[in-house]
Amino acid sequence: MRKLLYFIIAISIVSCKDVKETEKTSEDTQVSVEKAKVTLYVLDGGTVQANMLELFSEDTTYTGQSRGFADAYYVVKHPKGTLMWDAGLPESLVGLPQPFTSPNGAFTVSRKDSLNAQLQSIGMTIDSIDYISLSHTHFDHTGHANNLKNSTWLVQENEYNFVTSDTVKKTQPDMYNAIKDLQKVKKLKGDYDVFGDGTVIIKSMPGHTPGHQVLYLDLDLERPILLTGDLYHIEENRTYKRVPSFNYDIPLTKKTMETFEAFASEKNADVYIQHSVRDFDRLKELLKQ
Repeated sequence: MRKLLYFIIAISIVSCKDVKETEKTSEDTQVSVEKAKVTLYVLDGGTVQANMLELFSEDTTYTGQSRGFADAYYVVKHPKGTLMWDAGLPESLVGLPQPFTSPNGAFTVSRKDSLNAQLQSIGMTIDSIDYISLSHTHFDHTGHANNLKNSTWLVQENEYNFVTSDTVKKTQPDMYNAIKDLQKVKKLKGDYDVFGDGTVIIKSMPGHTPGHQVLYLDLDLERPILLTGDLYHIEENRTYKRVPSFNYDIPLTKKTMETFEAFASEKNADVYIQHSVRDFDRLKELLKQ
């Protein structure tokens, strides 16, 4: 168990160095005129203690610091279907007597509850999920992905090609194994309007990985929501445009940050950093209102 978990954790610090064409039906037209009711659920996919925060910047800014990360995943319920966004930490962590720390000391990880139990808490089952989409394929976002084998995986084509490549299968097999059961695949080439009415849009934002993406949600709230994936891990990285040293492409990430911020400004979106404990609590509180 410890060997398997270490291998999974190790890949997180190694560089992993068709936009939908919607035919408008009368039903689609009606939904676009009268915005669909979309419900968002925020679920707990575990916690990550980054014991070596310096990994999350190209320089020595965070040397000697540590930080606790949330590891949220989300369920988006739309009249036309249900989407799961991200998949938390590996479920093999559930039930361990104590958090697991990698031998190199970089990360301490834990997960308290299973996918089945958390879906049951919101009146759903695995069969309720029509689509799964991962911001990217690092281990802390693919934990229970294979449980969704009957769902359609919405993935950027270049991310799919990377994670299913012979190189990854040979050198990082646990990265591939975490998604290998997802056989119903829709490959994307850029932004994708999941339900065709502008309420749930996957936005291509590469750099952290080859096909990293973020999620735009237009709920019945004062402002739309933007979930960052791992474009930013902590608030300071957004403020100062700091990039983890292990990103796939650091210059591309910085360009993507500019694209992201321009889109967020254009939409007056409320940005939520997915690994931020503060934003995890803030979003849950917002959705109670």
